[in-house]
Amino acid sequence: MGQALTTRQIQSWRMAIYFYFGLSGFAMASWVAQTPNIRDALGVSTAQMGWIIFGLSTGSIIGLLCASHLIARFGGRVIMLIGLGLSSLGLITVGLGSSWFPHVFIVFSALAIFGFGIGICDVAMNVEGTAIEQTVKKSILTGFHAVYSLGTFFGAIIGFIVNKLDLLIMTHLFVIALIVLVLIVVFFRFVPVGTGQDKNEDANEPPMTAKERLAVWKEQRTVLIGIIVLGMAFAEGSAGDWLPLVIVDGYDKTPAAGSLMFGLFVATMTISRGVGDILLNKFGRVAILRASAISAALGLIIVIFGGNYYTAAIGIVLWGFGSAYGFPVGLSAAGDNPRGVAARVGAVTTVGYMAFLVGPPVLGAIAEVVGLLRALIFVLIGVTVAGLLSHAARPIKTADKKLEEQTVEQ
Repeated sequence: MGQALTTRQIQSWRMAIYFYFGLSGFAMASWVAQTPNIRDALGVSTAQMGWIIFGLSTGSIIGLLCASHLIARFGGRVIMLIGLGLSSLGLITVGLGSSWFPHVFIVFSALAIFGFGIGICDVAMNVEGTAIEQTVKKSILTGFHAVYSLGTFFGAIIGFIVNKLDLLIMTHLFVIALIVLVLIVVFFRFVPVGTGQDKNEDANEPPMTAKERLAVWKEQRTVLIGIIVLGMAFAEGSAGDWLPLVIVDGYDKTPAAGSLMFGLFVATMTISRGVGDILLNKFGRVAILRASAISAALGLIIVIFGGNYYTAAIGIVLWGFGSAYGFPVGLSAAGDNPRGVAARVGAVTTVGYMAFLVGPPVLGAIAEVVGLLRALIFVLIGVTVAGLLSHAARPIKTADKKLEEQTVEQ
């Protein structure tokens, strides 16, 4: 990134990345808040709406797969700006395609643009976050993810108010997009140029080629970190999609009770991430990951076999704490080696998103056969494996960084 940054510049950089994380969650929650209204405006069934939302998943996955190459070429700062800019454009187009010019194809395409922008921005934000960690020499990435959660919270609250006031979809999404656009431009200047960018500044260590960036998927350490993130993200994503129904179907409670337990899970996760940097700096990644896996496993066991609604609440708290750290800690570990940081963070982020996008539907298919409570056993297996592999996230020393480039035997 050129010459050394002053303390004030580092603080401004850190604050800017907090805002980028928050704005990403804010934009995502704003879209989610409008999904029932968009379904009604388009006159489609819930099943058809699922296929429209598939546009978001498609765009996100393409963005995640392209992100490392784009960051290596242009740097994280530019990709964050482009990513959230495209996401804002996508939100506006979703509004147009569901209000002024209602059409399924317009909304599907808009969601693909929105997802692509969110995908590349997500990787770029985490590359910036890991770079700040390397600069300040302490764990801070969990705090960034806590701010993302806060962004989703504020987005959901505003969405609730908008729905209560019965405002137009276009009005809501246009204002949200405008807020995001203005703030990303304001904070753009505080982000250093070239984070994650491959530069030809060292003749002995030239920039990674596209083939070398793809090869990180075969590195032993990166693969193991990816499995850790896969297990933990599966636990987080499954709760996000199925926890209310787990309470309703598994404990014969009302939807309101299910929503309350989901709120408890989200609150626990957000608070845990808020204090996560303190815990990580005190105890280290491996200890926190092991504690997370144990907590999530105990929580799941209580929820699956507890048989009591109030006992399940204790299990949900443990599940929420255990799910809070896997994703951000895994990304932090993936960014230890500055050479190829975008490729490794991108690979681990992609694995995490796959767990979020693919895991819950698979769990739903399993639940059709064995029931939701018993289906959670597969989530329990995932977090157990993640805990057993947590040693892979230990920090690597400068002298050992070349070891990360060893590939898995084929």
